[in-house]
Amino acid sequence: MGLDRVFNTPTINVDQEKYDRLIVIEERYKQLIKQEKKENLDFGQAIQYLKQGKKLQRKGWNGKNQYIELATGISYRNNDNDIIDVFHNDIESKAIAFVGTSGIQMGWLASQADMLAEDWRLVE
Repeated sequence: MGLDRVFNTPTINVDQEKYDRLIVIEERYKQLIKQEKKENLDFGQAIQYLKQGKKLQRKGWNGKNQYIELATGISYRNNDNDIIDVFHNDIESKAIAFVGTSGIQMGWLASQADMLAEDWRLVE
């Protein structure tokens, strides 16, 4: 039984120099993506990082080691010594916590200056 069809495989010519340049460009792009922007963030960027579990602070904050972070799974103890799990339809069990020199302030609210500032940075 003979072959009734012959298949020809097309030859693909590759410009090796262009291919190598594309590989270099791709590697540089990957490095840029990995280098996360860590300073001079605006408030919108800061909120996005906050939602990802990052800690943030303003460059101009006076106290050392002050930052904000997203608190989840919030609960409290009432006067009857019952532990109450906090839940809200819109924000669930989350709030922004301000960690400062005097302790933790739950439900931190940003000022106008904080919202308009572009000196937010990630805390390592």
